[in-house]
Order: sequence, then structure tokens, then C-alpha cells
Amino acid sequence: MLKNLNPYLNAELLHVLRSMGHGDELVLTDCNFPSDSVASETVSGKFIQMDGLDIPELAKAVLSVLPLDSFVDEPVFRMEVVGNKDELVACHHEMRTILDDTSDRHWEMGSIERHAFYERAKNAYAVVCAAAERRPYGCFILIKGVLDPDGKVV
Repeated sequence: MLKNLNPYLNAELLHVLRSMGHGDELVLTDCNFPSDSVASETVSGKFIQMDGLDIPELAKAVLSVLPLDSFVDEPVFRMEVVGNKDELVACHHEMRTILDDTSDRHWEMGSIERHAFYERAKNAYAVVCAAAERRPYGCFILIKGVLDPDGKVV
């Protein structure tokens, strides 16, 4: 065990998070997303399956160490509900709460149509699947930001 590190952050996930650079994107998915096939087309080709975790657990773990990008208007994107782009489902509301609880600022969350989300995900750095997340539309893209010399998000 390591001190002050979320126990859900395994070695493979930590390696991916550390390897990402400013502006790289990480895809968090539910169990219904074609994670493995999409991941094969990403920058790293990495697909990390987090058995037993849902999106809130995975997002809290990732956001405990991943700075978000303050140089873009929306450093987080959610997959839109088909036929109703403005509808927010439970996991979208939960992500909003997690973003607010894990940061010193308000981060905007954009939305992407389902098929456009798949295409954008193929250009991400890696895909991480919350295998226990069975609710639909539990898919998000996080854009990595920058830390200053004191470890604060720029």
C-alpha cells in the first residue's frame, strides 16, 4: 500500500496517468462501451478494465491525481443521451458532484453525441472501463492539464 493514494489506482492505471501529457485525453467508460476495440486505436493502445468499479468510484480515483486542463473551455465531456442531448442521467449528475468535490474550481462539462464520442475516443490516450458500471451513458472524456512547480493545477 501507498500513503495518500486511492487504492483503486493500480500500477497499470497509474502508469497511463503518469505517461499522459498536457492535452491528452482519457476515456472512462461503462461496461456497454466498446472499450477494447476503441482502445486498440488510441495513442497508447491501452485498455484498462477496472473490475468491480462503477463510474463514481473510478472517477474519484482518477481525479485524485489527474489535473484537468484549464486551457480549454470544457476539460470533461459526457456522452449524450440518444435523442435528447440535454438530458442528464444519474451518472452525469454524479460526475458533476465528483468534479466539484475533487477540485478547487468549477470545471465545465461538455457533451458529445454518441457516435462522435466513439470517434473522439479513438484519438484519446487510453480507455479505462468501469466494468461494474451498468447504467447507460456512463462514458466520459477527461483532458489532462498542467501542474505548476508547487503542484497546483494551472
